[in-house]
Parts: sequence; C-alpha cells; structure tokens
Amino acid sequence: MSDEPLTMTIPLAGKRYFNLSRNGSYDAAKRGEIPTIRIGRLLRVPVRALERMLDKASEPHGGRDV
Repeated sequence: MSDEPLTMTIPLAGKRYFNLSRNGSYDAAKRGEIPTIRIGRLLRVPVRALERMLDKASEPHGGRDV
C-alpha cells in the first residue's frame, strides 16, 4: 500500500493539480470541477476520483461520447 493519502484538502488539490489559489480551489470545488466528499463538517478531495476525472478528460473528445 502506498504512503500517498487517499484524500487531501481542497486548497492542496487545487494547487497541486491545477496551480490554483486557495480561493480559486474552493470556487472550482463549489462548481463541481474538483470532486469533494464531506466527512462530518470537513470537505476533502478524494485523490482517486480526481485522478480518474483527469484521466477521462485527457481521452479523445474529453471523455465525451460523440
């Protein structure tokens, strides 16, 4: 098993994957552009879901059926 975390904070995910600011990261999460899960009062980004989303977006036609 990897030492990589399964979730990360919204600002860290936004910065690491998209080079977004803290506010930009929260705005993207609010729009649904960064996937989130709620754990109690805490919002976290599931790393696997984010990476799947990015993999799908890099497919031809942005992962959309044409």
